[in-house]
Amino acid sequence: MLKSIAEGAKCLTVYEMVSKRIYTAWFGAHFFLITAVCLAGIFSLVAQGLTILPPALDRSARKGELAAATVLGKEAAASSPVRRGIATYLHAAGIQAGYTFFAPNIPSYHKLVLELYYSDGRVEYDSPHVSGKAAALRLDSLLDRLSNPIYEPLREVVLKMLAFSVWRERPDVEKIRAIFGSVNPPDISDFEHGKAEFFQPMFSFDFSLRKEENKSAPQ
Repeated sequence: MLKSIAEGAKCLTVYEMVSKRIYTAWFGAHFFLITAVCLAGIFSLVAQGLTILPPALDRSARKGELAAATVLGKEAAASSPVRRGIATYLHAAGIQAGYTFFAPNIPSYHKLVLELYYSDGRVEYDSPHVSGKAAALRLDSLLDRLSNPIYEPLREVVLKMLAFSVWRERPDVEKIRAIFGSVNPPDISDFEHGKAEFFQPMFSFDFSLRKEENKSAPQ
């Protein structure tokens, strides 16, 4: 009986040792993948010039990004079981993206510029007027949606309504050109040279406000 107990204890000890080795290997592989994901994100930011690091590091960062992508199986074929296995584990563990996914990054936004043409030749610039923060938030959301190609059939109608809201305050305006575009922040190098954000037009419409010519002409 004592022999059986000793054999059982020995088997239990072997089982514990194997379990510890498995857990240790899993722990190492897990955090190795976490490190690779984080490094891939950091190298990607550096390679794209989105940090304050000198441009001379861009090439090395691209090599580092490629190496990290290779470790994560992203350079393998889409049908590769290794690539699929690593991708499945990363998503199941919630480690498919590093801190760069949540890193602060100022996005571009959309803006509507109204060119107001008067009968005496004057030209002024204005934007749709809103009252209150809630209305401003709704206007920003509307402009962001208009940038999507699926809303192209509605663009002229919506911009015409916004242009007419400004015209009611200035009835002496003859024509309004509504210019829709995105306002893009400067990249790191432009920012270091003192450049500010810039407006990039996407599309525009002309609206004639005379009663006999109350039609729009897309540009």
